[in-house]
Amino acid sequence: MLTALIGPVTNLVGKFIEDKDAKNKLAHEIATMAEKHAQELAKGQLEINKAEAQHKSIFVAGWRPFIGWTCGVALCWHFVLAPVTMFLCAYLGVTIQELPSFDMGSLLTILGGLLGLGSLRTYEKQKGLTK
Repeated sequence: MLTALIGPVTNLVGKFIEDKDAKNKLAHEIATMAEKHAQELAKGQLEINKAEAQHKSIFVAGWRPFIGWTCGVALCWHFVLAPVTMFLCAYLGVTIQELPSFDMGSLLTILGGLLGLGSLRTYEKQKGLTK
């Protein structure tokens, strides 16, 4: 929502401020406002993640690894084990019931979030904030 307002607000700044340098400085600050806000949110989340990872309880520190392993096992089943099982059964002439399936879209959304495959990671890479 903030990004959608940047263009119109920047245009209004040009109408009310006469000084070219002040106008450019303010327009730049407005244009980078959304990026700064996103960075602050990411920094806050990193601190929360760090505190969770150091917690002594497995129910606090272990939920990310649990979800990661669950997604890994589900991906392994979907892309490796189920096709190999179906192939071997067909090859050996064994009739089996239909194998379970699940919503890959939801799984990949969760896994993408855990792996940091969102736009913030791309932003960090482009700005050289991480290696």
